[in-house]
Amino acid sequence: MDTIHHISPEPLTFEIIEEIIAGDYKLALSDDAKQLIQESRDYLDQKMAKQDDPIYGINTGFGSLCDKKISKEDLSSLQRNLVMSHACGTGNEVHPQIVKLMLLFKAHALSLGKSGVQLQTVERIIEMFNHDIIPVVYELGSLGASGDLAPLAHLFLPLLGEGEVIVDGKRMPSAEMLKKQGWETITLRSKEGLALLNGTQFMTAHAAMALIRAFKLQKLADLAGALSIDAFDGIIAPFSEELQQVRPHEGQIETARNIRAMLLDSEINEQEKEHVQDPYSFRCIPQVHGATKDAVSHVSSVVLTEINSVTDNPTIFVEEDKILSGGNFHGQPLALSLDYMVMALSELGNISERRVAQLISGKRGLPEFLVANPGLNSGLMIPQYTAASIVNKNKQLSVPNSIDSIVSSNGQEDHVSMGANSATKLSRVVDNLERLIAIELINASQALEFRKPLKTSPYLEEFLAVFREEVPFVKDDRVLYEDIERAVSFIRSGSFE
Repeated sequence: MDTIHHISPEPLTFEIIEEIIAGDYKLALSDDAKQLIQESRDYLDQKMAKQDDPIYGINTGFGSLCDKKISKEDLSSLQRNLVMSHACGTGNEVHPQIVKLMLLFKAHALSLGKSGVQLQTVERIIEMFNHDIIPVVYELGSLGASGDLAPLAHLFLPLLGEGEVIVDGKRMPSAEMLKKQGWETITLRSKEGLALLNGTQFMTAHAAMALIRAFKLQKLADLAGALSIDAFDGIIAPFSEELQQVRPHEGQIETARNIRAMLLDSEINEQEKEHVQDPYSFRCIPQVHGATKDAVSHVSSVVLTEINSVTDNPTIFVEEDKILSGGNFHGQPLALSLDYMVMALSELGNISERRVAQLISGKRGLPEFLVANPGLNSGLMIPQYTAASIVNKNKQLSVPNSIDSIVSSNGQEDHVSMGANSATKLSRVVDNLERLIAIELINASQALEFRKPLKTSPYLEEFLAVFREEVPFVKDDRVLYEDIERAVSFIRSGSFE
């Protein structure tokens, strides 16, 4: 039997979102959600039946055309035209998993009963999710201000029989999909096109996926750091509880605790050291990894608030008998936060590459480039080049998008967030961080072979045994890109506690 998540006014959490993704859940509307949606639509219909005054986006044009009054007979055409005219995305196609999250988040937002959409519109969005019908959405086009207009227009073209979808890996016109499914097109009523297109679901879907991956990569960064500490014969003193408590940032305390636990009962760590201090890339792991954890924690709070918010415009308040036009679609909270997260994750990769450089340097009794016969063999010389190249790319991606704004809609929309570009950039940085951690795992596990017969901790020895099944010891030179790809696959498929 299918596992069903009932969309309701109850907030989504990252745990629920991850369960829906990993468990291939189906969606359904709760009775409470159905009631809220219907009440909002009924209120709007009654309001429009007896009102001729202009209400933005309902009986007026959009953006700088907000002063253009639209007749009652043309309200449905207005909404259809809005969706079609705004589908101006271009560039790479958005990953299907992120498109499904966009559908989930939009259905959840509409279910809060502040948007005035038809019940059948939300139910069709849910049917698309449940049947794995993936609208073709493009990365480029959103300014992250009037909501994610262009990508959301592409997301909902199939409701009108327009645009394209992916079904079972096959690309087809939406009209063909509707015919195969036996579905009629949705006739949009007043405000519906605006409710579908206004919103931050493109940004939040990218952000949620990046965060779910980042939660895992934070743990792996600590694990890779712990392996590198023993591989470099590092000192445990900088990770003492006393040091963290006199500078009690939560992420720093957590990171030091993780490292101490991972290195517990390590023979390498317990041996007497000839050196007094380690380089910062080892010694300052609590401070650097910890700062990233604190940043990710802050961003996760912002994103979760956004996912559970009403971000279309205007907003309907049935009990107060009000329809209010404002700016809840503006992506500035996300833009700033996602730029922050890009920088924070880039720094995890930055410090990881520095540890790799130290490990291949020929110091602390390790051979140059971590190979037994350097000269004849280049060993792990070039993976560090690759890591340095990726770090450089991340540094370029860390230039904030949120500090820019380009006037649009003839000056009516004169400040935009550019948060959509922050969101897509974040996805790339997460991909890059996976590769950087994979390279550190390869180098640290290789270096630990030269510490034998001494062993690292039981916890890390167990990890290494599993990792070695995917990436074996490099005795002599071989084609190493395959090792990196296997290490990345290992990271993506594994569960690390």
